[in-house]
Amino acid sequence: MSTTELPARHGEPPAGHAELMDGVYRWQRHIYDLTRKYYLLGRDRLISGLEVPAGGTVLELGCGTGRNIVLAARHYPDARFFGLDISAEMLETATAAIAREGLSGRVTLARGDATDFDAKALFSVESFDRIFVSYSLSMIPGWEKTVSAALAALSPGGSLHVVDFGQQEALPHWFRTLLRGWLRKFHVEPREALRAVMTSESERIGANLRFRTLYRGYAWLAVVGPRR
Repeated sequence: MSTTELPARHGEPPAGHAELMDGVYRWQRHIYDLTRKYYLLGRDRLISGLEVPAGGTVLELGCGTGRNIVLAARHYPDARFFGLDISAEMLETATAAIAREGLSGRVTLARGDATDFDAKALFSVESFDRIFVSYSLSMIPGWEKTVSAALAALSPGGSLHVVDFGQQEALPHWFRTLLRGWLRKFHVEPREALRAVMTSESERIGANLRFRTLYRGYAWLAVVGPRR
C-alpha cells in the first residue's frame, strides 16, 4: 500500500483546514472508532449497499482511520480500494490498520482535499466504479464541491454513496440540541442542504437519486447512480 500526496498547485490540502483536522484528531484518532460506533449510524448499511462489481475500483473520500475501507475490502475481496483524507494524523492510523488486516496489496491511501482532487495523479486511476463518503461532508468546508468532484470521478455506470447526519426532524428537540452542541466540539455541522444539493447534482448529470431517512432523521443515506 502506498500513501501519496497531491502535487503542488492542484487540489493541495488547504493548510488551515488540514492543520485543524490534524489538531482535532492527533489524539482522538486513537479512540475514534471505539467512540464513534455509537453515533455514526448507517455506515455498515452503506457498505453492504455498494454492490461492487468483481474487479471493481472503490474510492472513499474522507477515509479517516480506515475503519470503513477495511470493512468494505473484506466485504468485496475482488475489488481494489483507494482512500483520500486531508489529515496526515488520520492517514497514519489508517495505514497501520490496513497493514494489520493484511490488505496493503489492495488498498492505496493518499492525502488530499476531497473538494478538489486529481485521481490520476494520486492513484494512477482515472475513475472509479463506486465512491463513498461516510460522515465527512459534515466536516468539509465547501462540501458541495466534494459531491461534484466525486460525481466527476465516477466511471460510466458507477455510483456515489453518501451517509451523514440528517436533521433529526422526527427526534425530540432536546436530543437535537444536545447532539448539535456535541458535534460542534469536533467542527461537525449536519448539512441541511444535502438533499437539495444531491438532487440538483443528480439532475445536472442525468442520474438517479435514491435518498433515505434513517433512524427518524438521525442520518441520511443517499445513492446517485445511473437511471434504470
